[in-house]
Amino acid sequence: MHTLLQTLSDIVGPSHLLTAPELRARYETDCTGRYHGHAHCVVRPATTAQTSAVLAACHAHRCPVVPQGGNSGLVGGAVPHDAVVLSTERLNRLSPIDTAAAEVVAEAGVRLEILQNACQAAGLVFGVDMASRGSATIGGMVSTNAGGLHVLRYGSMRAQIIGVEAVQADGTIFGKIPGLRKDNTGYNFPSLLTGAEGTLAVVTRAHLLLHPALPHTCTALLALADIESAVILTAHLRLHLPSLHALEIFFAEGMHIVAEHFQQSLPFPEEHSTYLLVECADTTNPLAQLAAALTRPEVQDAAVAEDSVGRERLWRWRERHTEAIRSIGIPHKLDIALPLRSFPAFTREVHRQIIDIAPHAQTILFGHIGDGNLHVNILGLSPDDMTIDEAVFRLVSSYGGSISAEHGIGKTKRPYLLLHRSSEEVSLMRQMKEVFDPHGILNPEVLL
Repeated sequence: MHTLLQTLSDIVGPSHLLTAPELRARYETDCTGRYHGHAHCVVRPATTAQTSAVLAACHAHRCPVVPQGGNSGLVGGAVPHDAVVLSTERLNRLSPIDTAAAEVVAEAGVRLEILQNACQAAGLVFGVDMASRGSATIGGMVSTNAGGLHVLRYGSMRAQIIGVEAVQADGTIFGKIPGLRKDNTGYNFPSLLTGAEGTLAVVTRAHLLLHPALPHTCTALLALADIESAVILTAHLRLHLPSLHALEIFFAEGMHIVAEHFQQSLPFPEEHSTYLLVECADTTNPLAQLAAALTRPEVQDAAVAEDSVGRERLWRWRERHTEAIRSIGIPHKLDIALPLRSFPAFTREVHRQIIDIAPHAQTILFGHIGDGNLHVNILGLSPDDMTIDEAVFRLVSSYGGSISAEHGIGKTKRPYLLLHRSSEEVSLMRQMKEVFDPHGILNPEVLL
């Protein structure tokens, strides 16, 4: 290890090789506080060439490497266990935006919020947005195939990627930057690396697709009687509202936690079970279109805003869920996907099963109902107790859903991968892993 540390120091410079416990600490614990690990060191390369040299050195010493971006993952996928943490935070350069082509090249450590600000200044938008925009990095979003708030409009991270540059475990650099939107010359490596959670290669740059900014936006917070009403209304809005930009769901439990933590008054005078947050965006004002779509018996009350201050106020009820939940304790955060028709039965059954197993536990659900993504948050459990996690994953599988919608498998869900993937598919994944990383040094405890 001493020899490896000296080599890494020579590559990145002594100030960018962190070995002291107090300097490693923030890289060894995830953002939920549920997962903790130990890093031999944290190495922070500033270029693809340095990243290549770092990986080649670790490969020669057969030392495990955990790539880490903003460390905002929720499944322990970037937490080291006796490994070198390869932080991408110095890979933070953003190329000038190509406004004619609506494209940009971003290094892996560029934070989503930085990219969004640059796009806004150019009259463009990036298709993926999420509440963790201040910490999430492009490399991490590629690695987990991040989804977020606008998947129903633009698709997940995979749909935004034109090309990637990456480094294999042995230091080999591959990929094509800039890429081409149409390039049918064999296997699509950018698509393969997206969602691979850093187990095949370390992404250092991504060539990203951008979209025209839509100047007119309006947002509505809708109060509904129950989850069945939300499913009916969701199906109606997706069919009859072409300007639909975001469609989020949460429930009374989450609403009250947010109100209490942030000392806010509830938005409606009466109590309601279920809430939808609907956002439309278009080249012309979509307010009349939205209002017409909301003349439905499912809508019991509504608050609508066109101005940025009002829309931000409505969005807070959804986006502050994570912070409010974290203020109560360390949650088990389970990110799942379901067919829309299964939402009502699943939400009722998951509450019942959790109460049966742990009567003291508190369950808060919210998510992106427009693309079938639900976040199951459970408070009051030991961080290491996987009993309820397993029960939830098995329930999801019974409804034809996925145990991971947008946060990856990580370490948490690895034992349950066969609930959604066949043994033949997992075998193919292992074969791919062996080709890219024959000694298994890249994120060795993640996914497989």
